[in-house]
Amino acid sequence: MFLSRLAEDAELVRAYLNDAITCADTLAEAMRYAVRGGKGLRGFLVIESARLHGFDPTRALPAAAAIEAVHAYSLVHDDLPAMDDDALRRGQPTLHVKWDEATAILAGDALQALAFELLTDEGLGVARIGLVSSLAKAAGAEGMVLGQMQDIAAETARHPLTLDEITALQAGKTGALIRWSAMAGARLAGDDPRYLAQYATALGLAFQIADDVLDIEGDIAMTGKAVGKDIAAGKATFVSLMGLEAAKDKAAELVDTACAALVQYGEAADTLRQAAHFVISRKV
Repeated sequence: MFLSRLAEDAELVRAYLNDAITCADTLAEAMRYAVRGGKGLRGFLVIESARLHGFDPTRALPAAAAIEAVHAYSLVHDDLPAMDDDALRRGQPTLHVKWDEATAILAGDALQALAFELLTDEGLGVARIGLVSSLAKAAGAEGMVLGQMQDIAAETARHPLTLDEITALQAGKTGALIRWSAMAGARLAGDDPRYLAQYATALGLAFQIADDVLDIEGDIAMTGKAVGKDIAAGKATFVSLMGLEAAKDKAAELVDTACAALVQYGEAADTLRQAAHFVISRKV
């Protein structure tokens, strides 16, 4: 059920996002290239959390497309030579490799701006302003960008990060957009998002630990991106600090924590529970 729902939601969100890209020529082509492929997990979380709270999932599509646009922009910029300098993403050449760095920067900028335009859709109701404000925080200097900056600083730090420092870093870099996505449905419905916040906090950390495991055990043909880069760079990760098996155990514990946060929703949240188990069992 989960994998089919994930694929269905991802296709709906991608189609909506492609239609929303109305500029012309190379910029539009690059933007659509950036949003191609991927799991679509963040958009899925928006749609499924909306469904869970009785908010029409089709009305939630602008918010789901917005978070996927922000995520795509972050990957395009993260892959640039000045940052992670990656040549492969989602099984295809990174955007700056396919075109050039200027095109990649501008396509990323345009996707970020498009995300906030999408959040002004009247179908999102009175939650629009709150969604805009909370995404600005989640994506910016209090969330994802802060985590990215901390990650870059750690590469040249005199001492490797501690486990607590990595946890805080990843709560921004990876976790902030996941939290926003999972909480969006409750916000759209005017309900309390705290239980989904607890779910997503654990989910985001489990997701990142799984990424660190994939950097060790992953196959580039499966992951669609470079593996082994963290080890080669001597980067502190959950695996390097905890050990491979302990990191896997911690991820499983976090999945249990995420699922426990959904207890008040009963069976209606089973798809979200399956999503939590997916993030630590995935091969991509």
